[in-house]
Amino acid sequence: VVCFLLMVKNNNYQNASVLNSTNKIVARVYSGVSSVTRYIYLTENNEQLAGENARLRAMLPSSYYDTTVSRGQKQDTLLNLQYSFIDARVINNSTNRRNNYLTLAKGSDAGIKSEMGVISANGIVGIVKDVSPHYCTVKSFLHTESKVSVRFKNNTYNGSMIWESENSPLEGTVIDIPRHVLFKTGDTLVTTTFSPYFPEGIMVGTVKTSTVTPGSNSFTITVNLSTNFNNVSHVYVINNLLKGERKKLEDKLTDAAGNN
Repeated sequence: VVCFLLMVKNNNYQNASVLNSTNKIVARVYSGVSSVTRYIYLTENNEQLAGENARLRAMLPSSYYDTTVSRGQKQDTLLNLQYSFIDARVINNSTNRRNNYLTLAKGSDAGIKSEMGVISANGIVGIVKDVSPHYCTVKSFLHTESKVSVRFKNNTYNGSMIWESENSPLEGTVIDIPRHVLFKTGDTLVTTTFSPYFPEGIMVGTVKTSTVTPGSNSFTITVNLSTNFNNVSHVYVINNLLKGERKKLEDKLTDAAGNN
């Protein structure tokens, strides 16, 4: 050992060779430690990114409503927040049943309530059903009772998107699109203002195929869903701050129609 140390110390070539070898070993050790550390903190980093995305979504123009008022020559412009977003982690999810649900690791303590919309980074996911202090369940769009108002991104024609139990978890069905409407395979469908759960313009999918049933005046369109329900891990729960006001007015119309 002493001879080896003296040889390395007193000969430049051997000294450089040993240093290079040592540096390679140290670099590999540091790289391994770094990989393990990144893996350990991956969940925490994902949750931080999800929280940041929720805050950014709340800053989008579609999350605000315009209260511009014109008074003669004076115009008062004010944008007020209509939608806020709560990020949440998916801890349970089903896709192979007739009626599917998700469980999220956040509940009423985080501000989540029943009948809030839920979306992923790619599109709609479902609607909150039941809530406890730390958890909530979500009625997935992959549910036979699901119905979402949608329209083509490039025009104003709208219809309803449903999920049928014989459908793939990757597909939905759009109905009530009049047969005179022009569209093509690959066209994008988004949410409309008719829905109290989702902001307008949230992507739902793209046209796969379309048919017209004999005697019908509307298309039946098969849609490739933009959300892959098989690998949803983080979602955003939507709080429509004006939903209660809207529901109260629309309930009065329903009561009036019932009385007549």
